[in-house]
Amino acid sequence: MGGKLSPNIDLDIDGGLDLDVSLPTSYTISIGAIPPIDLNVRPLDMTIRPLDLSLRMKEIPSIRAHFPLDYQVGFTLLGLQVACVRLCGHGQAITEPYEPYPCEPQPLSKMPDREQLVDPRGVRKG
Repeated sequence: MGGKLSPNIDLDIDGGLDLDVSLPTSYTISIGAIPPIDLNVRPLDMTIRPLDLSLRMKEIPSIRAHFPLDYQVGFTLLGLQVACVRLCGHGQAITEPYEPYPCEPQPLSKMPDREQLVDPRGVRKG
């Protein structure tokens, strides 16, 4: 089996079959006339209508969200820290009925009377 790479390809196949194939080397494509194209474009009827959309929340979910806080205010000189005050802790956003955790300070429901703070001898309690 043998062959050449040229516009004319000779192909010999064992078995006594000889093929001589001739390929064209130049192609010409031309368009004589383009038929008219009709798009049938009509004006669009665009009107803006108000949309009545209502979104309501039945109740605010009961959550207690904690926000870690870390504030630092300082004074630097030539990039070196000279003085610094740092405040850290956490803030809370509470939407549930407030009941303090055991480790939180208990709020006073009313101011205690003077007699509860001072015993009869005039010595301050607590």
